Amino acid sequence: MSKQGQALSVLVVSTLAFTVCFMVWMMFGVIGIPLKKQLGLNATEFGLLTATPVLTGSLIRVPLGIWTDRYGGRIVMTVLLAVTVPPIWLMAYATQFWHFLVIGLFVGMAGGAFSVGTPYVARWFPKNRQGFAMGVYGAGNSGAAVNKFIAPGLVVAFGWAMVPQVYAAVMLGTLILFWFLSHDDPAHRVPSHVRLSDQLQLLKNPRVLKYCQYYSIVFGGYVALSLWMVQYYVGEYGLDIRTAALLAACFSLPGGVLRAIGGWLSDKYGAHGVTWWVMWASWICLFLLSYPQTQFTVVTVNGPRTFEIGLNVYAFTALMFALGIAWAFGKASVFKYLSDEFPQDIGTVSGIVGLAGGMGGFVLPILFGVLMDLTGVRSSAFMLLYGVVWVSLIWMYWTEVRRTEVMGRHAPEAPFSRTFAR
Repeated sequence: MSKQGQALSVLVVSTLAFTVCFMVWMMFGVIGIPLKKQLGLNATEFGLLTATPVLTGSLIRVPLGIWTDRYGGRIVMTVLLAVTVPPIWLMAYATQFWHFLVIGLFVGMAGGAFSVGTPYVARWFPKNRQGFAMGVYGAGNSGAAVNKFIAPGLVVAFGWAMVPQVYAAVMLGTLILFWFLSHDDPAHRVPSHVRLSDQLQLLKNPRVLKYCQYYSIVFGGYVALSLWMVQYYVGEYGLDIRTAALLAACFSLPGGVLRAIGGWLSDKYGAHGVTWWVMWASWICLFLLSYPQTQFTVVTVNGPRTFEIGLNVYAFTALMFALGIAWAFGKASVFKYLSDEFPQDIGTVSGIVGLAGGMGGFVLPILFGVLMDLTGVRSSAFMLLYGVVWVSLIWMYWTEVRRTEVMGRHAPEAPFSRTFAR
């Protein structure tokens, strides 16, 4: 097979593997709803339940990224897929809250697939196509939507325990396909003289920390809302689990599959330009989503009149759809920064930034639950995300936009100060 054919095969089979891993990673977003009733969980406990797999999938990303640089993506991804199959199957036999938390930690390893596949796929493509390649691979985030299409039907027809059993079988089949259709190139590995301590020095780089902040909202927020939205629709609008999951997929699906377009836009217009507009689109959507259902009474000349302000299910879903599109582009543009600025350490850096995004996906659902228990306001989740976007916008302005404006005054022809950074 030609080099180009091998690259295409690697991209396709890796994207499939990541889609299945993400589907498994988001499993509690659906089966957590019957478990919440079965175990009598409050909102904070439900947030902890859904977030537990995200913790492991986040923490393991840095070592997986380092191992991918050293040993190659094919062997690391194969081992990762293999070790997740037993805990997924065992999930069907859990009965206590702590059972789900402990097993969920092992199931969560599936979420580490991102920091394996990103450098593995990127190195098979030339630099001017890496953004698109990573975007296609990142479209595996749509596994969150696949979970919402498959799991509710299994829950209604057979009970929640059927979901992990089916997912374990799917993961095993994916493992077999990946091994036979993927390829290895020793030239893609980091030279052996590069030490682990050298790679971890990147944690001190302020640019890496900034990209961690960006990714904590575009990916961490995506993961958190993918886990949270089904029960949000059920509680806020009184929908059944299948309808709620279908509407929640209007956020998860574009947030995954459109990542490839985000990669293409980032290749064409630059990571900065795309990310800047992503943050502003997120700011607008989250500002509107934050407003709670409100009733207020006005004393008029004809007596008191009560008014209601709030998003109906159609407006809410439309805003979530727009937010999913923005974050799909943002996830790709952040990794375009990394491939441009850290080409020799992309595995390690993607692991670090992926860790930050994953930790956002772990912490945010718990905070959603805490805020819900404290305030009783469901839209408080969006208020929190709105604040995180503010941090990203301010940071980006002072380190990129403001800096390039100053540079532009001294260098009138500097292209970076134009609308989109090339």
